[in-house]
Amino acid sequence: MLYITYTLNFLLMLALPFALAAYLARRLGTRWGLIWAGAVSFIGSQLVHQPLGVLLTNLGLFKPAASGWPLVIYAAELGLWAALCEELARYLVLRFWLKRDRSWRSALMFGAGHGGTESFIMGLMAAAAAINLFVARSVDPARLGVTPDQRAAVQARVAAAFAVPVLYPLTGAYGRVTALAAHMFLAVLVMQVFLRRNILWLAAAIFWHALTDGLTTYVQRAYASAPYGIYLTETVITLLAIIGVILIFRLRQLEPLPVDAAPAAAAPPLAPLPPPPVDDQPHRTKYD
Repeated sequence: MLYITYTLNFLLMLALPFALAAYLARRLGTRWGLIWAGAVSFIGSQLVHQPLGVLLTNLGLFKPAASGWPLVIYAAELGLWAALCEELARYLVLRFWLKRDRSWRSALMFGAGHGGTESFIMGLMAAAAAINLFVARSVDPARLGVTPDQRAAVQARVAAAFAVPVLYPLTGAYGRVTALAAHMFLAVLVMQVFLRRNILWLAAAIFWHALTDGLTTYVQRAYASAPYGIYLTETVITLLAIIGVILIFRLRQLEPLPVDAAPAAAAPPLAPLPPPPVDDQPHRTKYD
C-alpha cells in the first residue's frame, strides 16, 4: 500500500498546479499568461535565494542551531531571507511586467503560478526519490554500486521509509496545498500595493512570508526527533494557511466582470415612426 501512497503523493504534487490554474481560469475568467508570469517570479527568486543563501551560510551570517534562542534567530533569518527574495520578485514582476493586471482575480492566478511552479518542481524531486526508494528495496544494493560499508545504512533508510503509516507519504502533497494557499494570499497582499497605492502592503507580505517560513523552520528543527514533529509542523502551516484564505476574501474588491462573462448589451430602442402626412385641404372632394 505504501507503494501507492508514495506514487500518489508525487502525482498530486505534479497535477495540483494545473488543476488549480484550470479552475481559476474557468471560474474567474483570468488569462493563462499570469500562470507563466508567476512561474518566472518563482524561478527568478530562487536564482537569488539559493546561491546567495549558501554564500551567506558559508560566511557565517546564517548559523544553524538545534534549539534555544540560537534556533529562533536562525529560523527568523532564514524566513526573512526567503521572504525578501520571493516577495520582491513578486513585486518586480507586477510592477514592470504585469502593468495592466490590477485586480484581485489576477493576483490569485499570479500567486497560483508562483506556488504551482514550486509544487511542480518539488513533485519532480518527490518522484525521483520514490523511484530510487522502490529500486533500492527491490534490487540488491551491490548491483546499485553500494559498497559493503554503506549497505547497512542504505537498508536502514529503506526499512524506515517503509515503516511509516500508510498515509504518511501524502503529507508532501498536503503541504503543497497549504503552500499554494499561502502563495495566493501573498500575491493578493502584494497586489494591494498597486490597488491601494501603498508600499506598506509589500512590507506586510514580507512579514507574513517571514513568519510562515520562520515558524516552519523552527518547529521542524525543534521537534525533529519527536514522532509527532511532522504533524505539528503541518498543523502550524495549516492554521496560517486558513488565516490567509480568510484574508484573501476579506481583501476581495468589486471588479468588472470579464469580457466573456459580462451580460450582453441591451439592443438600442427603435427610433419612433414619423407622423402620418397631414392633409392641408380636408374639405376638398374629387368634384371640386
